[in-house]
Amino acid sequence: MPKAYTITFYRSISDPAALAEYAKLAGPAIQAAGGRFLARGGTAKTYEAGMNQRVVVIEFDSVEKAVACYESARYQAAARLVKGTVERDVRIVEGVT
Repeated sequence: MPKAYTITFYRSISDPAALAEYAKLAGPAIQAAGGRFLARGGTAKTYEAGMNQRVVVIEFDSVEKAVACYESARYQAAARLVKGTVERDVRIVEGVT
């Protein structure tokens, strides 16, 4: 079964304090669901049409586990903390076998 990756691109952050509170809840919720942070922070270098924005990459053992984490009550409680304060693109992609 291929691994899966949740990749989040933050287009804008209007309330950094809300993002910090989100991170306090989201990180433990993601790790409890089996997620492993591979990258998080500002972009080191952009090319082509890339935007210099915050990016987070999380690895899961499967797409199903990634989806279950995102849809879990524990993670959604954290996500509510940034509703209206961040604009982001969240994608779950399947790894190659």
